[in-house]
Amino acid sequence: MTHTEHRPNEHGPAARRPAELHLSALSTAQPPFRTVVTPDTAGWGYSGLRVLELEPGHSAEITTGDSETLVLPLDGGCTVTLSESSGAGSGSFRVEGRPDVFSRVSDFVYLPRGARATVASASGGRFALPAARCDRTLPARYGPAEDVPVELRGAGQSSRQVNNLCLPGTFAADRLLVCEVLTPAANWSSYPPHKHDEATATECELEEIYYFEVADGPHGHGVGYHRVHGTPGRPVEVLAEVRREDVVLVPHGWHGPSMAAPGYDLYYLNVMAGPGDERAWRISDHPDHAWVRGTWEDQETDPRLPLCTAEGRKGRR
Repeated sequence: MTHTEHRPNEHGPAARRPAELHLSALSTAQPPFRTVVTPDTAGWGYSGLRVLELEPGHSAEITTGDSETLVLPLDGGCTVTLSESSGAGSGSFRVEGRPDVFSRVSDFVYLPRGARATVASASGGRFALPAARCDRTLPARYGPAEDVPVELRGAGQSSRQVNNLCLPGTFAADRLLVCEVLTPAANWSSYPPHKHDEATATECELEEIYYFEVADGPHGHGVGYHRVHGTPGRPVEVLAEVRREDVVLVPHGWHGPSMAAPGYDLYYLNVMAGPGDERAWRISDHPDHAWVRGTWEDQETDPRLPLCTAEGRKGRR
């Protein structure tokens, strides 16, 4: 498969200060979008994310441009209607959505590059639009929540839940890879630290966006922590306290752990894409910490998992 090269500029993430890789909530807002990360603003070639906010009874028109895009509810439900004039087909999809990211696995809609669509919501809500620059135009499709594989990964305090929304083998796309990770309070995920910044037999070159939500406590939203560090040849350094709607960009290097503070469940949406002809997710564990995986064989999966399924929150179905 041939593809168009999208090269980051010389002042891309490799030269950035940590504060520019940790984007605090609303710092990139462009109403009606609460979060806007494009390949150009990130300084890389492919991965992007917008978060659309709609008041009850309102709608907004979105365009996908050169990027395939999902419409994924964070809270609320919506109807996604393709414009016949966009050249990407027509049709309307009803998305049930969810009250919040911890309450259930959500359904979603896939929109191809070159599409124009209206997102309307009777209830209002926030809708993530993970995206990847791509070359092929695939058909618009609905992704039922019941078809999203829910994986329990790790063990002990490294236990977490992964909702494999749009990955190779779970949902067809050209370049886009999207999953959600739910980490119970006091657990670590994205651990051992790993990387995917080289095209080798054991890695794929993928840019990655982490978008965070943190469960409420009795006095408001909680906090979590996230770590990114580079290699000697490609330095990068982030150790961030993350809160609701914060974003961390991972242009390269080792990333993880993502740490859920005691008392607060942690959620993050991962958006990945890269230049390789193969749509795949292959990683290398940090050599100093890869041994941790071997300890999971003698540990149980955290009994709190899964926190939720397509049927709803655990214990409240």
